[in-house]
Amino acid sequence: MSTHPGHPKLPPTSPKTLPPPNLRRRFRRRLLSWYKRNGRDLPWRHTRDPYRILVSEVMLQQTQVDRVLPKYAEWLKRFPSLAALAKAPPAEVDRVWRPLGYNARPRRLQNIAREVVAKHDGCLPADGETLRSFKGIGAYTAGAVQSFAFGQRTPILDTNVARVLFRVFVGRGSRTETGLQKHLWSLSTVLLPRSNVFDFNQALMDLGAVVCVARKPRCLVCPMTPICRAYPFNPDLEKK
Repeated sequence: MSTHPGHPKLPPTSPKTLPPPNLRRRFRRRLLSWYKRNGRDLPWRHTRDPYRILVSEVMLQQTQVDRVLPKYAEWLKRFPSLAALAKAPPAEVDRVWRPLGYNARPRRLQNIAREVVAKHDGCLPADGETLRSFKGIGAYTAGAVQSFAFGQRTPILDTNVARVLFRVFVGRGSRTETGLQKHLWSLSTVLLPRSNVFDFNQALMDLGAVVCVARKPRCLVCPMTPICRAYPFNPDLEKK
């Protein structure tokens, strides 16, 4: 691996070796310090309401934050609770959702709301197995709800998080390969701090969204440059 001034030579490891404890601690400190100064002020970061967290996560699937912000406020004004969403006319649900796209998502949200009202007294469950039993809630969304709404020490792995962990701890290859996906989930798990999990997971997403971006990562302002296995970035070494 190439080095640069101030960039210590990293010890050779297998791409699927988990980082040692000292490197995990270094990663956490750098990430949380960066987030304290640079974290985005987003409305769903000011609530612990499971429904509002779920709405934000579903809206953000394959959709940019700036498009979600006005629609998030409009949606919650029209459907302020799972019960309100459950009993709303489907045509109204579709209308309020537009123009976010991926139009199966609002119906899935409404189906989840109806199931929660019917089977869980209108309260979104906190356990991962039950959350993943709802159609439209996968491993990432379940982890996000558990972490952000219920304060649980739960890992997350969306596209942005996977990109950050892949570049920092793996450096080359294809992050969509099945075995590597499992490794990235393991990385997300072992890196979790004992406290500040909410900020840590939000910080991971922010770093991937605004610094460690897909095509032209902003390496010169990235807090992970001294420990990143993909630095200096070479797109030829990163296969989709």
